[in-house]
Amino acid sequence: MYGLTIFMTLLAFRPSPVVNFKVVDNPNDGGGRILITWDYAPDADLSEVDHLELLRIDKPGEGAIVVTRLSTVARQFTDSGLKNGKPYRYFLRVWFKDGSYIDTPISPPVVPKAQWFHTKRIVGLVILVLYGTLLMIFLKKAKRGEELTIRPIAGLQAVDDAVGRSTEMGRPLLFVLGLGTISDLATLAGLAILKRVAMKAAEYETDIIVPCFDPVVMAAAQETVKQGYLEAGRPDLFNEKSVYFLTQDQFGYAAGVDGIIMRQKPGAIFLQGAFFAESLIIAETGHSVGAIQIAGTSSVTQLPFLIAATDYTLIGEEMYAASAYLSRDPNSLATIKAEDWMKVIFIVLILIAVAFETASAITGNKSLSIFPKLFEFN
Repeated sequence: MYGLTIFMTLLAFRPSPVVNFKVVDNPNDGGGRILITWDYAPDADLSEVDHLELLRIDKPGEGAIVVTRLSTVARQFTDSGLKNGKPYRYFLRVWFKDGSYIDTPISPPVVPKAQWFHTKRIVGLVILVLYGTLLMIFLKKAKRGEELTIRPIAGLQAVDDAVGRSTEMGRPLLFVLGLGTISDLATLAGLAILKRVAMKAAEYETDIIVPCFDPVVMAAAQETVKQGYLEAGRPDLFNEKSVYFLTQDQFGYAAGVDGIIMRQKPGAIFLQGAFFAESLIIAETGHSVGAIQIAGTSSVTQLPFLIAATDYTLIGEEMYAASAYLSRDPNSLATIKAEDWMKVIFIVLILIAVAFETASAITGNKSLSIFPKLFEFN
């Protein structure tokens, strides 16, 4: 009996394996969360520990509630769903395999609150301010009437020539918007190009055919073509039946477009939008009838096929610049100029970061890696 009393007394004074128990407001969030961290003593025998319990005291004088049960692998926990502005206190209870436990000291009260700014996103803020400054500079130049030039894009320069060639041959134009929906950026860019083609078709009194894969895209295409004819001053030439729904089956759509190509033999074919496995089927059929073809897509997997099978191909962002390029609207050109300058800045920064990181790897001087780490944010 005396020996058991001594054993229980020793258990009561068993040191806690948990050290550096800290409770702080979770940084860089919208509030309602508290971060709890801890370590284990270097000489702690964690094999004797069964599990840990994190307990929280919501109000002074009230009992603690168990927040969660943790294993000895854990070193931190984020308690969420809390009320901003309300103080909370925490402590850890370490349960041993013999059924005994020991508590860490209760933490001071911590109040969760929302932060005004995410400190790890300063780089994003700098980029946003820099882009905004460049945009304002070029918009100001555009308002003063200064000419804003962007690099020539062969595929867009050939749009008017393709419509004119088709007119000379007495053949219609075929515009294919691909398999995208109205929410796809490639489809929206294709609609911008369609408007320009429709305007030229109205000026030259050339028929235009627009078979659509998606009903919503069809409605948008009808309005786009109608607006193009209206701006060209020839609304009387617009035929609503020239823009129609074909099918929503991928290869059924490809077969339908191929049938139109073989029957109508268009002089110019525009493939502008989101394309998949059907791209080469349509492009090869267009090539077989001798049509001049201008393609454009943001699908990386289909670009090689379109480049090989069409006369001109708009690659990725060239499609998105089409509206500004064709309309020559000063405000739109200002946004393109600002984006181009941002790309130049990014390229220079990337080259500098690569140089610093390479020098760090060669010399073993870790301080040279500071510059690349400036761009690590989440």
